[in-house]
Amino acid sequence: MNPDTYFQRPEVSNSDLSWLKSQLFPREMPDPTAAYRFGNLLDAMITEPARVNYFKRTCDTDQFTKEDFDTAIRMKEAFWSDGFCSTMMAGADPQKVMADKRVMNFNGLEFDMAVRCKWDIWRDNLGYGGDIKSTSAITQKQFEDAIRFFDYPRQRAWYMDIANSDKDFLIGISKKNFKVFKVVINRGDAIYKEGFADYINLAYRHYLLFGSYKRNANAYKHIDA
Repeated sequence: MNPDTYFQRPEVSNSDLSWLKSQLFPREMPDPTAAYRFGNLLDAMITEPARVNYFKRTCDTDQFTKEDFDTAIRMKEAFWSDGFCSTMMAGADPQKVMADKRVMNFNGLEFDMAVRCKWDIWRDNLGYGGDIKSTSAITQKQFEDAIRFFDYPRQRAWYMDIANSDKDFLIGISKKNFKVFKVVINRGDAIYKEGFADYINLAYRHYLLFGSYKRNANAYKHIDA
């Protein structure tokens, strides 16, 4: 994983909320470790290419099989061949970190929370950004179903509110057929409302349990996937 200091920051991230949800409402889920490693490789190929060694098939210190590495290369090529993706990356600030102290309101109960996020793609001139996802989906419909299954609405609403942006997007790149899927999110639409309802509930529970900061700044690492 990228050995930067982002994951040791004390602010609460979407991954902290994901951890809390898994503790409070456990459900059967596949082990995310391999998916996170692969997603980290793909993100790096697109947004931080200096982290990738194409001769050794590594990303930072992570070694990948030829099959996985070649798949990521084809997905990267599909991304850059897509007009929407290449346009959004033009002039973008990739892997931009944002942090803030926000006052939140859960059913009339106010609380403050230190929050953070890390954008795959941020366009300062547009005032919004988005995220890149590797996916096993082979159709737009399957990708949209995966958005709900993996709680992406919460992630996107969380990011939008930290940045105070009114628009957002998800880019899904298929590992199976290398198609590129796009979903645009606007403040107040169904995806945003679903994500906001999820995160404000979890943020309040997190505040009651741990206060305004993450439960232990050095206890565990996260991947905002």
